[in-house]
Amino acid sequence: MRTERLAGFVIDTPAASIPHELLSCAADAFLDTVGVALAGTREPASQLAVRWVQGIGGKGVASVWGTAMRAPAAEAAFANGIAAHALDFDDSLPSLRSHPSATMVPTALAVGEATGASGRDVAGAYVLGLEVAGKLGKALGNAHFQRGWHTTATIGIFACTAVAGRLLGLDTRGLQTAWGIAASQMSGLTRNFGTMTKPLHAGHAARCAVVSASLAHSGFTADTAIFDGDRSVVATYGSENGTDLAGALDQLGAPWEIVNPGIYVKRWACCYCNHRPLGGLFQLLSEHQIATEEVESVSIGFLPGSDTALLSSNPSTGLEGKFSIEYVVAAALLDRRITLETFTDDMVRRPRIRELIGRVRRYRIEDDGVYSGLVGYTDVEIATRHVLALGRELTQAPDVATFARATQGRAAEERTRAPAYARSAG
Repeated sequence: MRTERLAGFVIDTPAASIPHELLSCAADAFLDTVGVALAGTREPASQLAVRWVQGIGGKGVASVWGTAMRAPAAEAAFANGIAAHALDFDDSLPSLRSHPSATMVPTALAVGEATGASGRDVAGAYVLGLEVAGKLGKALGNAHFQRGWHTTATIGIFACTAVAGRLLGLDTRGLQTAWGIAASQMSGLTRNFGTMTKPLHAGHAARCAVVSASLAHSGFTADTAIFDGDRSVVATYGSENGTDLAGALDQLGAPWEIVNPGIYVKRWACCYCNHRPLGGLFQLLSEHQIATEEVESVSIGFLPGSDTALLSSNPSTGLEGKFSIEYVVAAALLDRRITLETFTDDMVRRPRIRELIGRVRRYRIEDDGVYSGLVGYTDVEIATRHVLALGRELTQAPDVATFARATQGRAAEERTRAPAYARSAG
């Protein structure tokens, strides 16, 4: 039984057997996530969530970040999860194809605070939860995300439930039950990217995980083999290109997800699908000393699936701008940097930006594979009056256009163990 095997790994792995270097990686993820979340508490989505939690009341056992308020563990996890994802500056896990820490860190700290867990236990629960996130991510496959499911939430809820279940002291059967409860709450559509509901996905997953583990702890019942057989999570939400779950489970802790592929942190507070082309663009602008007024057009080539999350080609709000290659390229051309302030409504609506957006074109690179913002490469081409003139001189062929071009692999990515202060907002 795959569900039982996975639950047994989460519950029965001794804390002392988790290598110190993994706990150190987890500590970096906690530091980074809390830092991003504290910045995110200034966002309207976060502030609205805090007001909602404040109105609910209840026994205050866990901190609501950025405030002096305490709330029930589930509601604290909800508010803190929204804050952690509000800027879209939180970390990513390639095997999950999304953001692990914005859900798991709020869950771990809320439940850990409520139960008086040690720092080692909280970090260990995170490491084990990341295994669940990565292995289920592989089992559900690329097409789960491509069909419109936001894996931060749909898979993240099971990783968070593993974290909460371990910290609450569930046994293997209890965690299996908690996953059964969580399965009926898994949700999150990529259609909502560019709105406040995207960070809601993270808060919802964290909250539902705490509720699911707590209900299981109190004796609530559910299907205890939710990852097995017909109509299971894998059968219902999985895809033909997913890894067999049994094969994925053979790799539990070998290697650990926190080491391979490891956690990626962002350089800029926008969708990761923008990062490779942004890295290539800044490289070209610098190497060729291209002025904004010289740019005739910018063409961005994406492999299949690598721009799925970039829903907006003509954004009108800062949130939409985070999911628009057209906007981030225009902002980079005009401002020569990308900062937190890049993604305000006023910045997106500047007349000069609107004009530059019209010069940006995205196109599909023909390939049989399916990729993501973290896997594959991106082509970046800048056509300028300056480069065209140089090209004609060198080739002596006036009818041949020469482009500045870069193919970006993992440009502008910083890998696991990068401390929070190594981030760049500009």
